[in-house]
Amino acid sequence: MSAGQSIGIFDSGYGGLTVFKSIAKKLPQYNYIYLGDNARSPYGDHSFETVYQYTLECVEWLFAQGCPLVILACNTASAKALRSIQQRVLPVKYPNHRVLGVIRPTAEVIGNFTESKTIGILGTRGTINSESYLIEINKLFPEINVHQQSCPMWVPLVENNEHLDPGADYFVEKYINEIMAKDERIDCLLLACTHYPLLIPKIRTFLADGTVTLLGQGDIVADSLSKYLQKHPEITQKLGQDAKRNFYTSGDQVFFDKHASIFFGSDVSSRHVSHNSSQL
Repeated sequence: MSAGQSIGIFDSGYGGLTVFKSIAKKLPQYNYIYLGDNARSPYGDHSFETVYQYTLECVEWLFAQGCPLVILACNTASAKALRSIQQRVLPVKYPNHRVLGVIRPTAEVIGNFTESKTIGILGTRGTINSESYLIEINKLFPEINVHQQSCPMWVPLVENNEHLDPGADYFVEKYINEIMAKDERIDCLLLACTHYPLLIPKIRTFLADGTVTLLGQGDIVADSLSKYLQKHPEITQKLGQDAKRNFYTSGDQVFFDKHASIFFGSDVSSRHVSHNSSQL
């Protein structure tokens, strides 16, 4: 591989753009390719095998575009596909490529955000059922009590830009009440889905006393990536530093661009990638 290549960022839809936004702010010099698999989103209720297959197809597409490093900016993909790709695929087919996720970096710092040693995890059914956070946090912080809550309606609300509408109140309040009822000592809620930061204003209205920390993942992943690149010059030296941003979606471009700008914080102009061709 030659210098001038890009960091790939993958998500099942729009949520990964909240992570990309933080990464681009922290590391603006690098070239990036973002791929949202909107045509098959959301991933949260799919089986492990289906998520693995979808994720692998997208990762391999990003490899083909010249990305030696891919970030799975999707908790479901990180929970259901990352380890298999790292252990089964990369050593055999792509020994010089790397794929990183969002769960491990978050688990590594979660202990810094709780005084009561009691946290709540809010995520998709897929992420919650995988118990990936329980496993990783227990390895690093066995003293922390972890409670989980799946929030299956939150991604559809965000994807359809209805997350701040009055109609979203019922589902936001429902899941917040359910997780907080599990332990009164919870002082940190991890938003273990990259869509959820857009719900923070609404979530805060149902956390009346303001003593609970809402923890998003964008800045955490950006800091982790920065440290990773410092430790791995063999990857860094391959990367172009022209600050290029390229966006791709397997869904409708116009619809994607309209909604993606909300997540990314600035205008987005994407290109379409079809599942029905050799492109993906």
